[in-house]
Amino acid sequence: MATVIVTMKIMPSSPEEDLELIKSAAARLIAEFGGTVGKVDVEPVAFGIKALVFMFAMSESLGDTEEAEKKIAAISGVNSVQVTDVRRAIG
Repeated sequence: MATVIVTMKIMPSSPEEDLELIKSAAARLIAEFGGTVGKVDVEPVAFGIKALVFMFAMSESLGDTEEAEKKIAAISGVNSVQVTDVRRAIG
């Protein structure tokens, strides 16, 4: 099976949420799921809210990311989780 690169956007509940706590909890859950986090960006959205955008690699054999999304959405301070891109890695 191939390796896929997943881009996941995590929206906090409010601008006051601690993004570092959300980032570390989400990274831990992605690793438990079987993914390897490569990059995390902070993306301004609106009204002071900033989203976390994770890019991580995982084996295609793991299937979809629904289980990981549900666990990340349950993190305190997270409003929503959305996979915005999935593509096969080349090489």
